[in-house]
Amino acid sequence: MATTHPALLFLLLVACTGAARGFYLPGVAPADFRKSDLLTVQVSQLSSIKTQLPYSYYSLPFCRPDTIVNSAENLGEVLRGDRIENSPYVFEMMEPRLCQIACKIVLTQQEAEDFREKIEDDYRVNMILDNLPMVIPFKRLDKEAPPVYQQGFHVGVMGQYAGSKDVMYFIHNHLSFLVKYNKDAHTNHARIVAFEVKPFSVKHEYDGDWKGNTTRLKTCNPHSRRLVVNSDGPQEIEANKEIIFTYDVSFEESDIKWASRWDAYLHTPDDHWYIIVNSLATVVFLSVMVATIMLRTLYRDISKYNQLEDQEDAQEETGWKLVHGDVFRPPVNADLLCVYVGTGVQFFGTLLVTLLFAILGLLSPSNRGGFMTAMLLLWVFMGLFAGYSTARLYKIFRGSEWKKVAIKTALIFPGAVFAIFFTLNMLLWGEKSSGAVPFTTMFALVFLWLGISMPLIFIGSYLGFKKPAIEDPVRTNKIPRQIPEQSWYMNPVVSIFIGGILPFGAVFIELFFILTTIWMHQFYYIYGFLFLIFVILIVTCAEITIVLCYFQLCSEDYRWWWRSYLTAGSSAVYLLLYATFYFFTKLQITKTVSGVLYFSYMLIAAYAFFVLTGTIGFYACFWFTRLIYSSVKID
Repeated sequence: MATTHPALLFLLLVACTGAARGFYLPGVAPADFRKSDLLTVQVSQLSSIKTQLPYSYYSLPFCRPDTIVNSAENLGEVLRGDRIENSPYVFEMMEPRLCQIACKIVLTQQEAEDFREKIEDDYRVNMILDNLPMVIPFKRLDKEAPPVYQQGFHVGVMGQYAGSKDVMYFIHNHLSFLVKYNKDAHTNHARIVAFEVKPFSVKHEYDGDWKGNTTRLKTCNPHSRRLVVNSDGPQEIEANKEIIFTYDVSFEESDIKWASRWDAYLHTPDDHWYIIVNSLATVVFLSVMVATIMLRTLYRDISKYNQLEDQEDAQEETGWKLVHGDVFRPPVNADLLCVYVGTGVQFFGTLLVTLLFAILGLLSPSNRGGFMTAMLLLWVFMGLFAGYSTARLYKIFRGSEWKKVAIKTALIFPGAVFAIFFTLNMLLWGEKSSGAVPFTTMFALVFLWLGISMPLIFIGSYLGFKKPAIEDPVRTNKIPRQIPEQSWYMNPVVSIFIGGILPFGAVFIELFFILTTIWMHQFYYIYGFLFLIFVILIVTCAEITIVLCYFQLCSEDYRWWWRSYLTAGSSAVYLLLYATFYFFTKLQITKTVSGVLYFSYMLIAAYAFFVLTGTIGFYACFWFTRLIYSSVKID
């Protein structure tokens, strides 16, 4: 019940390894360059792990091209706050350049304050060349180990300098680019495989009048062999003072293949593999133990029920058969339960298909925003299954107003998420962050929700309600049976929160890496292992719910409908508690707005996790009760 087929495990490990080697979206061809071909560096957002508020690159007075052009963005990129634009950094393939002047600016008082604020908040500049994010290489203490790569460079640095007791702010105004390429010996074409940078702060000087980009600098002049190799004379940020932005570009032939060029960004921590495999082995072992015990116990119970002629003796021995006349009695708020089960089916289908696409390499990190776009579109189209499952369950409860239930399915969960999202978007608008979703995108989201998802939910509900109701294996008594007093450990609150521990434990380790990816602005790519964790989550949710449901029925408490949902769904409470712990121990967020953003997004994640795990637990218990009560002879 809990074991994973060896072939499946092998395929998932291969998929995981393949992801680590840089899968690309099928149909995306590599770009071939010849010598002297133009290379245009694009600028992305300014990002900070301290504020989590992205800003457009040109929100600061950096050098601008004559015309700023926005690149085509998908829905996921907009929701992530990415704004991809062109830049004045344009050079020719395999043509090194030294001490190139980008521009000269004079800061106003307000612009100087903006720069200082961004430096205090550890903002980084992100750039892209041929779809590769720019990185800074850092050598390790072990010289034989590969270098560590950091995305983007800091806007500047702050601290005391030259004996000054005051804190000073310095801007990185000189960029030394390194473009690595892999050359095809047959065609003489080259493909870019790495884009690195070393930032410096240099107070440039020049003689005579300013002649634009043709001005000869005293501090950076290849003719006099004066090149920038350090920041001994840094450029301080001061109002009404000149700042000259310069750059170098060099090229280096590399053995890295184009298909493996993302390896530098997708380095897996050495202990990640061990932790995942150890977690997998532990959970599988516990699952096999629980499944074995449950199967043996149930087999013994059912055999005795069917062999003993005296039904009274059988009833005295155990209690789960005593409630056969009430176990399928519709619960209170049955329509709301149907809504949440249908929403859980929608989320389950979305996550399953998205992960399958990801492990096949269809959602690689090179496709920026692709994962989020895929999830959003799949959620919309999975509304058909949400409506169908809602109506099927609603008909079991002998409900007749399927249209009202369909409307609730379309509005309750997405409505709550959209309300939180819209409120957060207002905060981002107030902060003038590029993370604020534009009005047109907001309108597109509403259209996807009400214009596509809702009609699909209605179609699914109509199809589900049209089919004949699923018959219960036993008849339900007209008068409800009195429930005896329960032991303290069978108290609903106690058993529900105990049930959430194991599912949370199944995802606990991977949750750390996911949170680090999201809030530390890293790439997540080991979708093969994530799929394994998803399978383990399904198994653990099902098993713990079945075990507690069995104990509940043995205690002659037949109110299992809602409790089965809440038992597995309570794992979301532990997820939220861990998110709080992560916030105070791992993150450096200090701004109130940033804290509100974090906890609001984690609340949405916990809500979705509750719906997902609750639905898995409910269907496991639904299948279990129908199985055991159809396996015994009932007079």
